[in-house]
Amino acid sequence: MPLIECTLIKGYDAEVRKRLAERVTDAACSSIGAASDFVTVTIKEVDPDNYMRGRTSRVPASAPRPAEEIVRGFLAAMEARDLDAAKAHLADNFTMTFPGNARFKELGELVAWARQRYQSVKKSYEGFDTAFHGTRSTVFCFGTLSGSWLDGTGFSGIRFLDRFELEGETIVSQMVWNDMAEMKPA
Repeated sequence: MPLIECTLIKGYDAEVRKRLAERVTDAACSSIGAASDFVTVTIKEVDPDNYMRGRTSRVPASAPRPAEEIVRGFLAAMEARDLDAAKAHLADNFTMTFPGNARFKELGELVAWARQRYQSVKKSYEGFDTAFHGTRSTVFCFGTLSGSWLDGTGFSGIRFLDRFELEGETIVSQMVWNDMAEMKPA
């Protein structure tokens, strides 16, 4: 029954503290096999006046936005075809890989490629899963696609899975898998 105590400089909001406690709990569960009901996490806060590192008093850093929130913002901007807003989520060295091993570095390249495949597409999400490794996070989103083919006929219920890798708050890669090729009319 692990008891894990964290000490923070006072100033992080309740949502950030909750997210920290949940992630520490998950780390304990996956590292030592403890059931989450048996992991206790406490967060102690100290006033900035009572905290010093390197002979200097410190204040809390800004907590990063959750990786899922960043990915959702990118996907919403892409669906709205607001490429400038979507690009704001991306690292300079961003790469994306789509079915058929189609690789792109620019969103405009992706849009041009997609025009040869369908008229429109919309994602319905069944879930998002996030994993962490240091300052990197990996977000998987999955669900179904709907839209219209080039000839105007509609489609729906096509499975997809996207894998995003983030460094801090910036998306560095996207990998996409889906069943569109299997569902495309002859």
